[in-house]
Amino acid sequence: MTKLLFDQIASNKRKTWILLLVFFLLLALVGYAVGYLFMRSGLGGLVIALIIGFIYALSMIFQSTEIVMSMNGAREVDEQTAPDLYHVVEDMAMVAQIPMPRVFIIDDPALNAFATGSNPQNAAVAATSGLLAIMNREELEAVMGHEVSHIRNYDIRISTIAVALASAITMLSSMAGRMMWWGGAGRRRSDDDRDGNGLEIIMLVVSLLAIVLAPLAATLVQLAISRQREFLADASSVELTRNPQGMINALRKLDNSKPMSRHVDDASSALFINDPQKRGGLQKLFYTHPPISERIERLKHM
Repeated sequence: MTKLLFDQIASNKRKTWILLLVFFLLLALVGYAVGYLFMRSGLGGLVIALIIGFIYALSMIFQSTEIVMSMNGAREVDEQTAPDLYHVVEDMAMVAQIPMPRVFIIDDPALNAFATGSNPQNAAVAATSGLLAIMNREELEAVMGHEVSHIRNYDIRISTIAVALASAITMLSSMAGRMMWWGGAGRRRSDDDRDGNGLEIIMLVVSLLAIVLAPLAATLVQLAISRQREFLADASSVELTRNPQGMINALRKLDNSKPMSRHVDDASSALFINDPQKRGGLQKLFYTHPPISERIERLKHM
């Protein structure tokens, strides 16, 4: 198990750079499309998009805790204001041999938790008030063990960068969509395309497709890298607590919980241990987490 963990940590550090490359390629594609449609310069749009992505990524790396906690309405607590949660996090951090993360609570009746930060030295964990009200000590240890494992395994760095770049891609696509709605691209390009060659028409179609499909592609990249990390975090939590049944019971309660009452941004929903929106139908295909029933089955066979 220890060798598996060290291999996974090394793998996550490598994946960070692959993830950065894929997201910046998506950003470049959207930027080029926006520039081509609205600025008569694909290269100009590409440069602007990369600058925006770079600023987003840097801000999340250095200010991720403040940004993510603010996005989710979390308040920081300490040993005096939330002793039970604080001591559980402290115990899990001690066993995992990482620095004590900052601790936050989100006032929401749903059952959920997440970890954020760019490395174990500046990490933070958050839990909802609903989770603290419903879970017993063993289940709370399992959930916090899961989040502390994300910190130890460097999952939080990947997740933090993914949130930043997915937000940048969505923002650019949304901006382009609004500009198209007001007719900016159509009027500017229609005169060119009337007399243009086939390449102009192809570029126009590709640019429109890039703007529409890039947010979906960003979601799929997040999905591809996060599912196996969730299985590992569950297993790592059991390694920390020595209590697989505690994790199984916690997952069952999470599965039966309601969606969060406050709005959760699509980009940051991947951070949570449990899908905060509890989506159904075709949207289930785009879950960044594996089904809880599948996670429970894996724990039963450990």
